Amino acid sequence: MRRVVLVSGHYLQSKRRAGFHWLADAYHQAGWQVIFVTASLSWLSYLRRDHRLAYGLRRRANRLIWLNERLGSYVWFTPWHPANLRVGLFNELTRSAFAPYGELPMAGDTNLFASADLIIFESTPGLMLAQRCKRIAPHARMVYRVSDDMRLLRNHPAVLDAEARLVEQFDLVSTPSDYIYRRFSHLPRAALQYHGIHKEAFDRPCESPYPADKRIKAVFVGNAYFDHDFLRIAATLKNDWVFHIIGPIAGLPRGDNVVAHGELTFDDTVPYVKHADVGLQTIAYSPGAESFTDSLKILQYTYCRLPIIAPAFLKSSRTNLCFYESSDNASIADAMDRAESFDRASIDTGSINTWNQLASSLACDLWGVP
Repeated sequence: MRRVVLVSGHYLQSKRRAGFHWLADAYHQAGWQVIFVTASLSWLSYLRRDHRLAYGLRRRANRLIWLNERLGSYVWFTPWHPANLRVGLFNELTRSAFAPYGELPMAGDTNLFASADLIIFESTPGLMLAQRCKRIAPHARMVYRVSDDMRLLRNHPAVLDAEARLVEQFDLVSTPSDYIYRRFSHLPRAALQYHGIHKEAFDRPCESPYPADKRIKAVFVGNAYFDHDFLRIAATLKNDWVFHIIGPIAGLPRGDNVVAHGELTFDDTVPYVKHADVGLQTIAYSPGAESFTDSLKILQYTYCRLPIIAPAFLKSSRTNLCFYESSDNASIADAMDRAESFDRASIDTGSINTWNQLASSLACDLWGVP
């Protein structure tokens, strides 16, 4: 039986479904043994009020818990981890102290990694385990899946140093967007491999969760970088639009046409995307935010043939994006008009892959072997 170890910042049983959750599902369905390692969790996480702690991860830490005979979860809890300390001077002072993070004690590390055929690291501090894994499992295929630009996520400088030092050692550096790919395109083993989506969930019939009226239903799904100015302006420009915001977004403007749903499970979110009229990729700019041109959200909206409203810094070749300039009333109104009149039948979904297809590409010649 093939074994894949996924090293991520996410928790396997989290309500939030990220790319590594779908990859775990894909390998499990293909008959692999899957171990999902949650990294970058320590006593510092309590100071940062890390949302993952709500799952009681301290009680589950540092032991392999099997959810079934082929699916295991390992939460690596350490005394400290390279967390961004929010002050540049403190980050620099701790740069060398945080550098050995990947060598901190890890109960059963040999059992976790030694028999792995494939180890996939997400762009998180867990990447710092790569050198250790190379020693323990020298024959395993090692993949760096750069789900996000770590500069955008404001990782500690020690993590960025590790990325620069380790990136050439991987058998594959897999990037999900043109923007991120350009950072690594000088590497002979770098590849542009877009996210997959769970097509069956979107193909499955479901009832619309929206009221049966003629108003335009615009949906935003996400948990960070939300452009509050866009919503404040857009909600006043068009009373016949209703903005449905899904995710833990605080500080939303009040209004009859703004509906905050909070955080929903993936299954509960799907009907809101599938039956929407417009998708919102309305995010505020931070350095590296250009990588969201090909985000999972963009692909899901596109698969549901939604016109997408997005800020101009996300310009790409995708034909269903309607761009606006941040905080510009006229530009926002124009983007909304274009989205409202967009020919949804013209949106091509043929190039969107499933997670199984991405998992196969990451595994290369290992895929499909029971």
